[in-house]
Amino acid sequence: MSKKRAKQKFYVVWRGIKPGIYGSWEDCKKQVTGFDGAHYKSFTSKEEASAAFKKSYWEIIERKGKKDLKELTSKEKPILNSISVDAACKGNPGPLEYRGVYTDTETQLFARGPFEMGTVNIGEFLALVLGMAWLKKNKITDMPIYSDSRTAMAWVRNKRVNTKLKKTAKNAVLFDALDKAVKWLKTNDQKYLVLKWNTKEWGEIPADYGRK
Repeated sequence: MSKKRAKQKFYVVWRGIKPGIYGSWEDCKKQVTGFDGAHYKSFTSKEEASAAFKKSYWEIIERKGKKDLKELTSKEKPILNSISVDAACKGNPGPLEYRGVYTDTETQLFARGPFEMGTVNIGEFLALVLGMAWLKKNKITDMPIYSDSRTAMAWVRNKRVNTKLKKTAKNAVLFDALDKAVKWLKTNDQKYLVLKWNTKEWGEIPADYGRK
């Protein structure tokens, strides 16, 4: 009896050497291998892939625990006119990336990474400082920033990083970013409102990478 032929998959590459739709993993792999921060996903039909390619990567990826913030029934609700930040790390330490989005629409405002040998706490901290720098650059003074990391919020509040990660050649660029972030906090007197995201009531923070 002959083996049943595997159904063909289609791969969308939003960010890679050449973004587009590919009919095999081998073709997709050529576009994403070695490309820092590549964004891609497989689909079961060409129609589904074509529809996905017209949207952003962040609109398509699955995010567990996501809730419709406009339909929350909790007594306390998040401020939608705000920035939400988050980090993702494959391992701890491991490849790290972090980003900030506009809370209401999840529109990405900034993103960094992946970096070698980082930690979630480092990414959460850098994302918060980058969010503040983004607000200053755009001359916005009345928009809060949400984080789901108490550790990162404490580091920002104390203007000091307390990480157990050892500096190596692989993560030297991250430690350089940490030094610059701490210096920025110490030389910028303007106060920014940093708020704790209530994951239990509101679901995953909008900047979440959806890789849990």
